[in-house]
Amino acid sequence: MRKCFLVAAAIAISALNLFTRGVPAQMGAASPLAKAECKFADGKSVHIDYSSPRMRGRKIFGGLVPYAEPWRAGANEATTFAIDTDVKVGTTSVPKGSYTLFALPNPDSWALIISKDTGEWGIPYPGAQDDFARVPMKVSKLQSPVENFTIAFDHGGGACTLRMEWETTRASIEITETK
Repeated sequence: MRKCFLVAAAIAISALNLFTRGVPAQMGAASPLAKAECKFADGKSVHIDYSSPRMRGRKIFGGLVPYAEPWRAGANEATTFAIDTDVKVGTTSVPKGSYTLFALPNPDSWALIISKDTGEWGIPYPGAQDDFARVPMKVSKLQSPVENFTIAFDHGGGACTLRMEWETTRASIEITETK
């Protein structure tokens, strides 16, 4: 009888482990997947895949997302940054390839963290030793709150301006192709 109980318990634990594998520790549904892309004049592009969490009445920056700590710039899996050409992110040269994006938010300044690590879950942050670069971003206040975390590009003058918007904050940085 005891042996049957142990076998049943082992099966239940295995089934529970299979069911919850890959499910984030946080409660609730996973945030929807989103993409942002900007093409340069020669057809080369910058592509970002991320998950777009919702505000849902929460205090975001300085609350859910603490100031002065690396943040995964989205939810769920890590935010990917793929470029098929060499670019300058702000004034920092970044060779073509695949990277992971994090952000370092503060009330009046942000840094975009471009990590050499790829393929990891969005947290924990792998550490500064894996940073390719930390690049200052421009920060501004939005006139009205943005419910869905959004990464988008504005294209103009041969440059792609990356925008991250959520709550009442916009952080942006210019990306240009190097030749």
